[in-house]
Amino acid sequence: MTYPMAKTEWREIPRVARTNRMTVADWVRQALRAARARTPGTGAARKLDVIRAAARQEFPTAGIDQMLEEIERGYLGATPR
Repeated sequence: MTYPMAKTEWREIPRVARTNRMTVADWVRQALRAARARTPGTGAARKLDVIRAAARQEFPTAGIDQMLEEIERGYLGATPR
């Protein structure tokens, strides 16, 4: 969702930059770098690392029929057959 920045927000940016003894451009670059660092990685290497980490885990599992039956029971609040 995008919206126009309020005049008060525009006035605050130079004030914050001055407070940090930075130019507006430097402050904006720093803010963008920080936001990008907080965003989860979407590169192929990061995705592969996540998949490899998940594949190393061991969890109990069941066949698809049993899993679907358990899901259905959960929805219906039914008892096992």
